[in-house]
Amino acid sequence: MADGDFYSRDRPDQTDLPEDRPRGAGPESGSRRGFHALWTVVLALIVLFVVMALLFGI
Repeated sequence: MADGDFYSRDRPDQTDLPEDRPRGAGPESGSRRGFHALWTVVLALIVLFVVMALLFGI
């Protein structure tokens, strides 16, 4: 059995999936839920570093 026959046997006729956000859409159509979480973690690390520096005299 050739590779093409093996892989084409279970494929549907329509293999293209619709895009969840069409190209060219503005940034407001996407999700920005990770933005605040990222900056919260960065700020927490900076505060932790400053507190440890004050406590241990680094």
